[in-house]
Amino acid sequence: MAISKSTKFEPDFPSSLSDKAYLLIRERILRGELRPGDVLSARRLAKEFANPEEVRGQCIVREALEAQSARLCCVHATMKERLDLMRMAKHLDTLYDRFGRDDDPELQYVVHTHHLELHMRIAEYARCAELKDAIESNQVLIYNWFFDVAVKRRSLPTGFHTQLLQAVTGSNPLMADQAMRLHVQYGVPDTLQLIVPQRANDWRLRRHTIPSENLNISAK
Repeated sequence: MAISKSTKFEPDFPSSLSDKAYLLIRERILRGELRPGDVLSARRLAKEFANPEEVRGQCIVREALEAQSARLCCVHATMKERLDLMRMAKHLDTLYDRFGRDDDPELQYVVHTHHLELHMRIAEYARCAELKDAIESNQVLIYNWFFDVAVKRRSLPTGFHTQLLQAVTGSNPLMADQAMRLHVQYGVPDTLQLIVPQRANDWRLRRHTIPSENLNISAK
């Protein structure tokens, strides 16, 4: 599902009603307040999240976009930007560790916001504005809702984002690409099973489930 927009990631002053609407939707998703029947069409959400093949297709698109973003970031990011990404990843992992023990709604908003910002910063350092816009409008927001809100996922493997960024900030674009693919595939089949259990066993992405012990990818 795409949420159209025409602004940069964090505009200071939304220039149109559509910009303001987009920012409102984004904030409500990050806060975990948006549910089927709210700002977005309940029928549209139901159609997209009740159809495993539709979800599978969106996962494929997201994987392609984010993997290319990681690859380009690995090539183009400056040393300062790489250090910035590592700092953000470690901070996000710390927040997720706390999130798993704390039911504070405000903490949920902080975690989701930092998660979105990290992925968008990778896209920014990839030096392709069109790719960055595609990742934000088509992928990151809806996956915050899909994984963290709809099924209330509150924890991730230790160092989940730090390990990803070790590859993305390394010197091997292929390793960055692979690490991001594993990252975005993580937990998808189990999440889908909670949403549409009657067809989860038939979902083709199940064969790509990534055990947490295989997530430690070091950049070479």
